[in-house]
Amino acid sequence: MTISQRRSKRSATSSRYKKNRSKRLSEQGRSPTLTKVDERKLKVIRTVGGNHKQILLRDNIVNLLDKKTKKYSKVKIVSVVETPANRHFVRRNIMTHGCVIQTEKGKAKITNRPGQEGTINAVLF
Repeated sequence: MTISQRRSKRSATSSRYKKNRSKRLSEQGRSPTLTKVDERKLKVIRTVGGNHKQILLRDNIVNLLDKKTKKYSKVKIVSVVETPANRHFVRRNIMTHGCVIQTEKGKAKITNRPGQEGTINAVLF
């Protein structure tokens, strides 16, 4: 069975909805990406309208914003310190939106969704 992003076959009262069309490939879901700290690896996926999405599987470099100087720099990631998504992601070095990472310049918070955007952006504490 695949993961579906489609409306359920049944309503809240458990009656069936009338089927108006067949399944579409664009309604197919995916399992979470779980971006890890390691050498860079991307996966390109076709999306709706023939467009492409870059899924980041692994990366060890972050685009880091320093609020004081207001400048970006590419910095190496050391490890994941804490994450609000799942406490076990810290042990496995899995990066998600909002997680705190240890970089060569200090601790930083990830501000984007690396598994869906293909890059890692963070702000220095």
